[in-house]
Amino acid sequence: MAVARHKRAGVMLAAGLAMALTAFGAAAQSLPALQEFYFDKDAAAAPMVLIQGSDSGLVDQLMKQRERGRKALEATVQLAGVAMAQGRPELGRTLYQEALATAPATTVPGRTVRWNYGWDLFRLGQAEAALAQWNAAVGGMRGNPSWAPPTYALALWTLGRKDEAVRWYAAAVRTEPGLWNDSSRHAQLLPGWRDSERATLVAVQQAWAAQPPAWP
Repeated sequence: MAVARHKRAGVMLAAGLAMALTAFGAAAQSLPALQEFYFDKDAAAAPMVLIQGSDSGLVDQLMKQRERGRKALEATVQLAGVAMAQGRPELGRTLYQEALATAPATTVPGRTVRWNYGWDLFRLGQAEAALAQWNAAVGGMRGNPSWAPPTYALALWTLGRKDEAVRWYAAAVRTEPGLWNDSSRHAQLLPGWRDSERATLVAVQQAWAAQPPAWP
């Protein structure tokens, strides 16, 4: 019995250590080098939605699509998002891990998975983990995606890394000054964002306006 207890304790300790190392790795992960301009449109930066709707039959329809296999990735990612939105984050993470395993970050579908996962994590209050997924999405692309500056600014400000957030917002302004130098177009530019997220970006914009950082 004592040996069994020691084994269980060892397993629990190892699991806790693994979780701690994972969290440390996410927190220690550096951001991509900040570039001067971000003009590139990114086909991967879009919700992965296979079936429209939110009724009780949506999950059954998505499960059937997974079983058929032709649109399994899209169905899996949408199911993951549904699970997270319904308060089942562990199921959502499990489904996302399944999707990540079959979709390399260097492909458009793989980057779409990571972009979506980042948003679902952010909306669970896990901004650091969201950054890790967005980093992977950016790293798999050749070019500088236009979604990155405001999205990074949002996450960094949420994490209290306000100077970095302002520098990323400044990249959006350098790229398209007529669009980002004030907040009047945020709703038009960021239609998929929640009101609270756009409100956070307004705070970033105001901090940028008060003291625009120089480049580089």
